[in-house]
Amino acid sequence: MALTSVPTDEFESRVKTVREKLRNADKDALCLYTAKDIEWLSGFHHLQTERPVCLTITQSDIAITVPRLELDRIDEGQVPLIDQVYHYYDYPGGECKGSTYYQHTSSTPEKTISTMLTTLDVSDVVADMDGAPGYWGYSGQPMSKFAEVSVETVEWIPNLRRTKSEVEQELMRESAKWGNLAHQKLDEYAEPGRHELWVAKRASLDASMAMLDTLGSQYDSHLRGEFPASCGFLSGPNTALPHGLTENRCLEHGDILITGATANVSGYLTELERTMFIGEASAQHRDYFEHMLEMQSLAIEMMGPGVPVAKVDQAVHDYCKEQHLLDYTQHHTGHNIGLGVHERDFLDRGSDVVLQPGQAYTVEPALFVPDLAGYRHSDTVFITDSGVEEITYYPKDIKSNIIPY
Repeated sequence: MALTSVPTDEFESRVKTVREKLRNADKDALCLYTAKDIEWLSGFHHLQTERPVCLTITQSDIAITVPRLELDRIDEGQVPLIDQVYHYYDYPGGECKGSTYYQHTSSTPEKTISTMLTTLDVSDVVADMDGAPGYWGYSGQPMSKFAEVSVETVEWIPNLRRTKSEVEQELMRESAKWGNLAHQKLDEYAEPGRHELWVAKRASLDASMAMLDTLGSQYDSHLRGEFPASCGFLSGPNTALPHGLTENRCLEHGDILITGATANVSGYLTELERTMFIGEASAQHRDYFEHMLEMQSLAIEMMGPGVPVAKVDQAVHDYCKEQHLLDYTQHHTGHNIGLGVHERDFLDRGSDVVLQPGQAYTVEPALFVPDLAGYRHSDTVFITDSGVEEITYYPKDIKSNIIPY
């Protein structure tokens, strides 16, 4: 049976690691405001909005402050590690008077967080940030001002998320499997005359329903109206923009596509991208395609434990300089991936990070030729004890990426 959720003992292990770091740093508590970091550490996942959520870990307790609209999801026992729950009605404030349910709430999120920290009897804390981020219009004081605590900002959780556990790796392999199916469906439906949006949504729907039918009730959805397995693409000259937007156009014979496919498995993602052609590929397209393929192969062959990420990106840079392609490069070779689409670290010449077993990276060097097209494959790889493991596996050669029409 496929692993489709993070077991409780995995979260317990993460909390244990944080408590060890607290002891070593001689701090009372860790406070987190970032949704993905809260999810990684506690298992509580939510949509980050203007309503702050604050998770606090001490040596004896795990407490959280949430807005009313998140309260029921915790009260239903969906997050077994959390011991104490504090709540407020909404942001920026306002009590729900006349209701016994809200008689212990404060009028603002800041007052509720302050009450939580006072009850936990903490005064010296570390945090991912000094108060909630200015997200969706939120604006508030730093925690060091609205609560009676001293705050040191740290990056413990993003650093811990760099290396994936065996559980995380298994969830990502499952993601890669269903992302591959979504990409196969895209290949099936992409044809001249079809609208970009129709192809992407039809392929995503079919792959998602196959995924849900196969996994059944064990599938742990972390989504809100989105496809569990999804794919999309840019087409034609729009591919020359790395972050181009889907256009209102129908596919044409000879079009180039840059695709992207993934699947969400308990919040974990992978990345699969291919450069494809509708019906045919011109000699000019083929030339740039082969250069792109060589760039990616060069990067993957160089990766492994103990290899500096700068060396990987530099090798791609040197190849492009030798082939007179530097004018067509616009970004580094890749990035870590997991709960977030982009996580630290990066395959970048400016980084001093060294690859370690358990890390997961996308490998996606690309060429973007103005007024012509873009060319990019992306694959997700794990760093192993002896090299790398590619977990995305859609064919890369040009013959396999020509959609015949």
